Amino acid sequence: MRTDDLIKALDADAHSKTMPLRSAWWMAAGAAAVIAAIVFLLTIGPRPDFMAAAHTMRFLSKFVFTGALAISAFVLIRALSTPGASTGRAAVGMIAAPLLVAVAVVLELFAVPSADWGTRLVGTNMMICMTFIPLIGIGPLAIFLWMLRYGAPTRPVLAGAVAGLLAGGLAATFYAAHCFDDSPLFVATWYSIAIAALALLGALGGRFFVRW
Repeated sequence: MRTDDLIKALDADAHSKTMPLRSAWWMAAGAAAVIAAIVFLLTIGPRPDFMAAAHTMRFLSKFVFTGALAISAFVLIRALSTPGASTGRAAVGMIAAPLLVAVAVVLELFAVPSADWGTRLVGTNMMICMTFIPLIGIGPLAIFLWMLRYGAPTRPVLAGAVAGLLAGGLAATFYAAHCFDDSPLFVATWYSIAIAALALLGALGGRFFVRW
């Protein structure tokens, strides 16, 4: 069978599911958010000074970063799960989150004395961050990998990695409500490492569990 014919066959199979793929992805995202919220609230929960912190730019910027990642990854993974769908524009959108973080880091370096850079980067919650972002994100990742099986991605490893980024962005959004380290230096380092771990796990999941 020619590659083009195979892609058309996969696309037809994906569209023959009981529920349209687009609607299924929205339901999966909702279920993933509920699971992440439950794990978050049953484990660490929001920081005690959440309402006061919500009036500070550094605290709010964390949600901008993680939200941008989650939204862009959601757009891309929906395209990747549909054979033959164009992914170029969605892939370009993935630049948004790292670009925003990079700009914030540069501004932080100008605003904070160089003697404080190391302290801001290391923070006080490094290990908590590295533990709970993957913990909160593992349930959503499982849902997203299952959704990829519901679809028919032609690049399962890439799709799995994006599923990990989506799960990581969602988990980091919840974790940000608990984290006391609001510096972009901290977010750029430790949030990124924790999210990357989920992306790697997602890529492995795509390799072994998302096949056609």
